[in-house]
Amino acid sequence: MKTLSLPGHGITIGEGHPLTVMAGMNVLESRDLAMRICEHLKTVCERLELPYVFKASFDKANRSSIKSYRGPGLDEGLRILSDVKEAFDVPVVTDYHTPEQAAPVAEVAEIIQVPAFLCRQTDLVVAGAEAVMASGGWLHVKKAQFLAPWDCKNIVTKISEVTGDARNPTILCERGSSFGYNNLVVDMLGIPAMKALGVPVTIDATHAVQLPGADPRTSGGSTGGRREGVAIIAQSAIAAGADGVFLEFHEDPDKALCDGPSCLDLAQAETLLAKLKAIHSIAAG
Repeated sequence: MKTLSLPGHGITIGEGHPLTVMAGMNVLESRDLAMRICEHLKTVCERLELPYVFKASFDKANRSSIKSYRGPGLDEGLRILSDVKEAFDVPVVTDYHTPEQAAPVAEVAEIIQVPAFLCRQTDLVVAGAEAVMASGGWLHVKKAQFLAPWDCKNIVTKISEVTGDARNPTILCERGSSFGYNNLVVDMLGIPAMKALGVPVTIDATHAVQLPGADPRTSGGSTGGRREGVAIIAQSAIAAGADGVFLEFHEDPDKALCDGPSCLDLAQAETLLAKLKAIHSIAAG
């Protein structure tokens, strides 16, 4: 299986390498909060000797309600992400939503992310592939809730047509599949199925526990979640062979401005990541 290295950061993801941690906050709420979350998670990952990438979105374009908080937007969001990078010397991952955003986002973020709902949008995927070819970064593609794991081969092929097979910078991300209405499930057999396509695979354990459009606090005006399931999904996926984990935290999850029911308390990070590291070591052995 292909491994990918991130120039300048000493991070390699894939078979035979440590568990890669992409973790942070769902959406940027403030510069100060982003700084505190990154500092805490970087410190934890350094203690555990795990490679760390800070995650935060500058815009959440797929909100349930037009009134939902979306974030600071592209310009201010990229400024905050740049400040975090400079302050803590960490790579960052963030998503983009239109082909025009790919290049400017890749100038700041070492890893740019295709949202799950958009992973079949050819222009978006091609623009991302071109952007990371120019920047030397990675393209993190979330598998859609409606897509079979083996059908991700079409995504990988699209990117290879831009980058060539040898340079293909793709990482696929499992984040659950629609199961009836307002529910998601994760088929752990999908992890090895996607790895069989020759690319590293991560698990987004945060969004995998969402209950889309089913937050009782807003009568369906936002997405609900089962944060108690995050650790179960993460541990199971890593036991199944995932190369990285994608997690979202908050200092006060119930007050998070986006997807609070699915994110974890920042104080839980070290305990969970220590378990994930141990499981990864066993699975890799």
